[in-house]
This record gives sequence, C-alpha cells and structure tokens, in this order.
Amino acid sequence: MGTVADRLTELGLTVPEVAAPVAAYVPALVDGDLVYVSGQLPVIAGELVATGKVGAEVSTDAAAALARTCAVNCIAALASVVDLERVRQIVKVTGFVASAPGFTDQPLVVNGASELFGAVFGPAGQHARSAVGVAELPKGSPVEIDVIARIAP
Repeated sequence: MGTVADRLTELGLTVPEVAAPVAAYVPALVDGDLVYVSGQLPVIAGELVATGKVGAEVSTDAAAALARTCAVNCIAALASVVDLERVRQIVKVTGFVASAPGFTDQPLVVNGASELFGAVFGPAGQHARSAVGVAELPKGSPVEIDVIARIAP
C-alpha cells in the first residue's frame, strides 16, 4: 500500500504548514501514544476559504470539500508533532457543521474528512466519528474537524 507520503503524492496533496491557532491553544498535543489535534478550519495559505451556513449559503457538496480541506489541515497539525509514518490509527474524528435551520445532512459533510483519512492512512484511517450540527463556528466557518490519532512509539 506504500507509505503515507506515497499516498499523499498519489492523491496530489502536499501537507501544508500547520494553520496558526486562532486563539490560546496548540494545533496538536502528544500524550503517550495519542495525538490530540485541535479543531481545524478550512484554511488555505492562511485564509479561511468559505463562510456561511451549510444548507443555506454553502451546499452539502461544497461543505464536504471544505471538510476535506480541514482534514488536510489536521494532517498538517499531526505532522507538526510526529512523523506521519508513526500514525497507527485515526481513532476518532469529530466534525462540527454550522447548520442552517432544518439541515440534517451533517454526516454527508463530515464524509469529506473521513474519506480523506481513509485514502491517506488506508485501514488505519478507519475511525469512530461524530458529526454535529452547530449554530456558529469560529470566524463564520461552515465546518471544523478535530482528530485523535494513535501513534507508534
């Protein structure tokens, strides 16, 4: 199946610099064999690429693509504290979706992140997950993703 770096290349992805925190926290923290990745927004080159509510200003498909961008940023945060080849399992993904009233397809949005983790980490990318609709997210973002990963010593 190749290395994580090989799969990233096959997917046409480059791990960006870790996104700067928007408040008082660190992007990722190692505790034993777990890495806790703080919530990542759909930021590219330091800029939030979309704002709005999913189901109103942002379509489900567009939000899923934004969740994929969040997942790339989660991978960048992971890479800022450990070698990605040490990732043994993406244990838990939590997706927050800024939802318009009546929008109930949060799982379809978060699939954008889940599918990317599967493509990048293979079987180790399979994970437990929550997809939560919320009223607002930081900076007006439509989606935010956080991750817990298990790493090898």
